[in-house]
Amino acid sequence: MSPELRKRIAAAIAGGGGAIAIATAMVSGKSGLEGREYYPYWDVVGVLTVCDGHTGNDIIPGKRYTDKECDALTRADMTRIARQVDPYIRVKATDTQRAAIYSFAYNVGATAAINSTLLKKLNARDYAGACSELKRWVFAGGKKWKGLMSRRDVEYEVCTWSQK
Repeated sequence: MSPELRKRIAAAIAGGGGAIAIATAMVSGKSGLEGREYYPYWDVVGVLTVCDGHTGNDIIPGKRYTDKECDALTRADMTRIARQVDPYIRVKATDTQRAAIYSFAYNVGATAAINSTLLKKLNARDYAGACSELKRWVFAGGKKWKGLMSRRDVEYEVCTWSQK
């Protein structure tokens, strides 16, 4: 994890904004896990994407998005992910564990996260096992990606942050 990203995540934790704020700090901006892109582009699996990994039919091809627009999209996306995933977290989890799960779900999709072994282990109170599951999700389009390995390392570190 870059020192800048570590500092942003630590500030989000210290700020007391909760799991959504921590997850948003994890994925947003140029040093975030998504790597902010101001112009829409096609991701590795062919999905039109902009800003911090935002997808959807509201993207305007060719438009240059501002930091303010990207920040708003990321906050809204992370809030939506939390609403989708939270009903399936049936045990007490720390804000950092939830933030890591939100980041993960934002990347792989809420349905994949909800149906994952990660969530099954979390709900069985196997917190260490749940966090370790993150490192298995490093493939996209049938290929292992270095970028996904780096992302999962950060998510794992945040997931286990309070366990250290």
